[in-house]
Amino acid sequence: MTERKLLGVCAWLSDKFELDVTGIRLLFVAAAILGFGSPIILYLILYLLKPKGY
Repeated sequence: MTERKLLGVCAWLSDKFELDVTGIRLLFVAAAILGFGSPIILYLILYLLKPKGY
């Protein structure tokens, strides 16, 4: 896994669901800019839930 940028959440989700990591990152950024839900809080929760190897 070499796609880790910040905390590795998007790369972990990409590996887990076999999706493109760029698309997941764009989704998080768009949600943060447009104000859909609380993507920053969701990101931090996912960071706590992901395995330590990522």
